[in-house]
Amino acid sequence: MDMNLLKYLAFIKTVEYGSFTRAAEALNYSQSGISRMIHDLESEWKVSLLERSRAGVRLTSAGLTLLPHAKSLCIEYQNLQDQVDALNGLRSGIIRIGTFSSVATHWLPKIIQRFQRDYPNIDYELLLGDYREIEAWLQEGRIDCGFLRLPAKGNFTTRILAQDKQLVVLPENHPLTKYGRVPIALLADYPFLMLEKGGEADAAAIFAAHGVQPRVHFRTIDDYSIMSMVESGLGISILPQLILQRIPYHIVIRELDVPASRDIGFILRPDGNIPIATQQFIKYLKYRETDAAEKQ
Repeated sequence: MDMNLLKYLAFIKTVEYGSFTRAAEALNYSQSGISRMIHDLESEWKVSLLERSRAGVRLTSAGLTLLPHAKSLCIEYQNLQDQVDALNGLRSGIIRIGTFSSVATHWLPKIIQRFQRDYPNIDYELLLGDYREIEAWLQEGRIDCGFLRLPAKGNFTTRILAQDKQLVVLPENHPLTKYGRVPIALLADYPFLMLEKGGEADAAAIFAAHGVQPRVHFRTIDDYSIMSMVESGLGISILPQLILQRIPYHIVIRELDVPASRDIGFILRPDGNIPIATQQFIKYLKYRETDAAEKQ
């Protein structure tokens, strides 16, 4: 990449992460190298781009004005590189994916494994976040595609991949384990551990639809923390079936007595600038189901 573009990218990543250190880690540079590139830009442009403090960095008014133009140049460079990759038969490139933990754990390894067989020189950048973060990363152009609970809130191109059942998670020997299908009303009688993704909780929507008020004692975005706490007898929860595969925890899983599921979909950036490598990657999404098919 041209040195000026590297400086623009250093500027963009420093703003995204709010830190020279984290930007350096993301770009595989030293912190001093990132700081020097930002300083070079400020000297060349004769403006101050960032305000530095112990809390991190933030944009100045000049930085706020110039940041979109720097992003645009980097996006155009990526588009150019994608066309070069296409002419070279997809011998190189990068796929930038936003996802959440259950998909990252149980789908992506199999999809990437199959894709890697045909395109061994493609690299990947995987960003793990919640639903709201994934949509924001797509809007910003930080990722090219992602996995999300549908419907998406933004104006994106989406494709539904699977319906993921929501299941009750209980400690062993819990009174509710006697039910084959747990009555949703009974969940309100016990401390509840709420899984949230970007301030949104799938379980909360289920409770609201059936007029149930849970006794929420804990909230987190981490599925595995929920399972560990359930195992320790700290409460009960509702988790997606996808994350409950191959788990090491001693917990009991039951269905609800009401329909409860989420739609998992694949989502593309709204500007239509989809890199060639990502376009090819989409064709391999079917391999997420290989494990399930082999077990049948």
